[in-house]
Parts: sequence; structure tokens; C-alpha cells
Amino acid sequence: MTAAAAVIPLIIVIIIAHGLYKKVDVFSEFAEGAKENLKTCAELLPTLIALITAVGLFRASGAQELITDFLSGFFDRIGFPAECLPLALIRPVSGSGALAVYESLLEENGPDSFAGRVASVMLGSTETTFYTLAVYYGAVRIKNTRHTLAASLAGDMTGFIVSVLTVNIFFEQI
Repeated sequence: MTAAAAVIPLIIVIIIAHGLYKKVDVFSEFAEGAKENLKTCAELLPTLIALITAVGLFRASGAQELITDFLSGFFDRIGFPAECLPLALIRPVSGSGALAVYESLLEENGPDSFAGRVASVMLGSTETTFYTLAVYYGAVRIKNTRHTLAASLAGDMTGFIVSVLTVNIFFEQI
């Protein structure tokens, strides 16, 4: 067994030992926490179902392809690979959708292509913004997100742009 494989069991043993030392009914506390988390999951489920449905509709309707085709000429001119545009559109919304787009991009272009490298960096340096906001704000019942969405999308856009720059710097030697 490697040290990494022993970390989780070790943490569990430490938590149980600490609970016993403090004379806390560890199992009851665990059960209570699990019950609270099931309630939170049930509250978040409608939001997540709506988000997954919207992503499915977006992709199935052909809107993703229309937007990609419309914007690809502009993005090609500024050095952003048009092949990565569907990934940039779906990444803020869906992690699993982004993985599917990423896999097809690598199959079509190869992992060592410019688009494959940019997509790899993009996937690792950006977040599923809408999903994260839905889960975190839904869990604590925040309705007014104020500037969070705009700031998060600006962060995603920065991640997309810096992905292209990073690949250019490290692989294309601009």
C-alpha cells in the first residue's frame, strides 16, 4: 500500500479517535450530517436537473453549432482555434458536456495539435461556473448573486485567452 492510499483511512481514524477523546457520539453526528446533506441534495436537485436539461437542449438544438460557425472566423483571426470554441461555450455550464466536447476534439485533432493543447489547458484552468454557482448558492439559499456571475465569466474568459497564450509560449515559441 502506498502512502497516498493510506491517507484517507488515516484521516478517518484520526477523526474517530478525536471524537472518542472528546466523548462525542461519532456515529450519531455522522448520521445527522448525512441527513442534513440529503436534505441539501434534495433542494439542489431541481436546479441541477434544469441545468442538465438546458445543456442537452443547447447541444441537441444545433445552437452550439450555429454560434460556433458564426464566431469561428473572428476567433481564427485573433489566434483562438475555432475547434476549441464549442469547449469554451459549454465549459462554464457543464463539466460532463465539456469532457465530451474535449474528447471529440482530441479524436478529431489529436492531443499534440495546437487545438488539442489549448483545449487541454482550457479544461484544466477553467470552472463550470453555472454549475458551481447553482450548487454553492443553492446550498446556502442565496438568491441575489450580485457580481459573482460576471466576475466568474470574466475569469473563464481570462482562462480561455491565457490558455492560447500559454500554449503559444511553451509549444509554438512566439
